Amino acid sequence: MPKKLYKSRSNVKIDGICAGIAEYTDCDPTLVRLIMVIATLVTSIWPGVFFYLVAAMIIPRNPA
Repeated sequence: MPKKLYKSRSNVKIDGICAGIAEYTDCDPTLVRLIMVIATLVTSIWPGVFFYLVAAMIIPRNPA
């Protein structure tokens, strides 16, 4: 069965996007959050915010 990307239900800070990506890639959620913050600051904030909002609307919540 292939892996699917879901928002996390267990390790949520804002909407579970970064924790869901971390679960999907089997890495630490703090690392994903740190990369997201750095990428947002480096790209003058709006692309990172836009990506996060789009991801929050598109990625489904984990049903389990």
